[in-house]
Amino acid sequence: MTSPATLPDALQALRDEVAAAPLGLATLGRDAAARTAAEVVHQVDDYLLPRLRDLDAPLLAVVGGSTGAGKSTLVNSLLRAHVTTPGVLRPTTRAPVLVCAPADRAAFAGDRVLPGLTRTTGGQAGPGGLQLVTHDGLPAGLALIDAPDVDSVVEANRDLAGQLLAAADLWVFVTTAARYADAVPWDLLRTAQERGTALAVVLDRVPPEAVREVAADLAAMLRSGGLGGAHLFVVEERPLHDGFLPDDQAGPLRSWLHALAADQEQRAAVVRQTLAGALGSLDDRVASVVAAVEEQVTAADALDAAADAAYARARAEVGEAVGNGTLLRGEVLARWQEFVGTGEWMRSLQGQVGRLRDRVTAALTGRPTPAADLQGALESGVEVLLRAEADRAAEATVTSWRALPGGIALLAGREEELEGVSPGFTGVASDEVRDWQGYVLELVRDEGAGKRSRARLMSWGVNGAGAVVMVAVFASTAGLTGAEVAIAGGTTAIGQRVLEAVFGDAAVRELAARARADLDARADRLLGMEQDRFDELLDEVAPAPDAAERLRAAVAGLDVARGARA
Repeated sequence: MTSPATLPDALQALRDEVAAAPLGLATLGRDAAARTAAEVVHQVDDYLLPRLRDLDAPLLAVVGGSTGAGKSTLVNSLLRAHVTTPGVLRPTTRAPVLVCAPADRAAFAGDRVLPGLTRTTGGQAGPGGLQLVTHDGLPAGLALIDAPDVDSVVEANRDLAGQLLAAADLWVFVTTAARYADAVPWDLLRTAQERGTALAVVLDRVPPEAVREVAADLAAMLRSGGLGGAHLFVVEERPLHDGFLPDDQAGPLRSWLHALAADQEQRAAVVRQTLAGALGSLDDRVASVVAAVEEQVTAADALDAAADAAYARARAEVGEAVGNGTLLRGEVLARWQEFVGTGEWMRSLQGQVGRLRDRVTAALTGRPTPAADLQGALESGVEVLLRAEADRAAEATVTSWRALPGGIALLAGREEELEGVSPGFTGVASDEVRDWQGYVLELVRDEGAGKRSRARLMSWGVNGAGAVVMVAVFASTAGLTGAEVAIAGGTTAIGQRVLEAVFGDAAVRELAARARADLDARADRLLGMEQDRFDELLDEVAPAPDAAERLRAAVAGLDVARGARA
């Protein structure tokens, strides 16, 4: 029996599946799921895997909070040193600062924690970087990060703040007396509660006369939000001294943090709480990604079905038009009349079959130009039919996609290009129809290769006999009326009798059936090539059928590994 994967291995497998979650279609839940997936991947990379692989690593506390809450001033005051620069201009875009004891520098200088952020020492880091500062004011076993504003108007700042908070063993959340009830801080506090993250809240800039009232109100809000276990520190609004808070205001938080660093068991308890909470939160978070992937599958199936239906209708319409006599109207009908000689042909239909046969024979042997004209008219008619149906299918697909989830974004401004045939369609269709006519002539030539029929075929001509076979393919009378029946249907029937005199009844039926099958295959191939334009667009973003199941299996594997570790 195969042993379950280790917890880090199972977590890595889940991380990889979430990172690869197919969310390419602009469905209703796509954007929220993409954010959740990115958050999961970041937290696994930045915190969960590093922490699982080194449970004794220094405790990382991220100091985060609202714009202007005084995070940087608080960090500097805890250390009694200017290690991070408070933002004077709002909004500011700056890299976070990580401060640790000199003894812990190796734990944070590499990419063990927050591997996506480039380390910088000796100066401010640029975008995508992390400024690493060592200072004796922090005891070994504890590191602080001064994070960007969680409610910054700069999206990159907000995203980075969320990423840093998810990488923390401990959140030190800073808010103010004026803003502690704002929505954005409470969204993050609820996230902390949902993930079981160890939390301390600093209520900054509280007027001395309002300390008791404001602190009591915030404490009640924390309890009602399920965060009654959070440590609450109150900082009164006092003048700064050399840029630092008065020591009696920063002192309680400093003492608590130093006590955590000094007590290995207490520090381990904080790590276990946050680690277990983060791991436990993955089921629900990944479930939302799974639901979005299933939504992607449903949307992709609907888009695919719409294209299939449009081009299936086109194939059916082509097949109907080929078999119902529609193509024997207009120019084709005129060329057929010219080919067989309409006047004498009609008189022959009144009883002089012998003279009719002679007339067909003369037509087949002595008038190659009318036969070529007839083939040309047939070629043009089939090309027009194919283009018309391909155009209609393309337009119908674009119209359907506009109304389906994900369709508009998938078309991405290419409607004008896609709602008609592709640029090379006309040339390819022309080649296919000419090749089909060549195929029919080759069938006639092969059928006439026998000794009994060769002489008669040579006397009547391959082109002429082939033209009659081609017309026979289109000569059902379902779409013709009146004189058209007599001219097109009737004359073709007599033409078939002439061919039957050469090849035999069964052979002629086989010739017409094979010619029709080959034409159908060519039409199907042409329309398939046109549909491929839509299929290729969809294939680029459509999820694999088992994508959601793979995610579920990865979650199940993590649950098994967690159970085995417990």
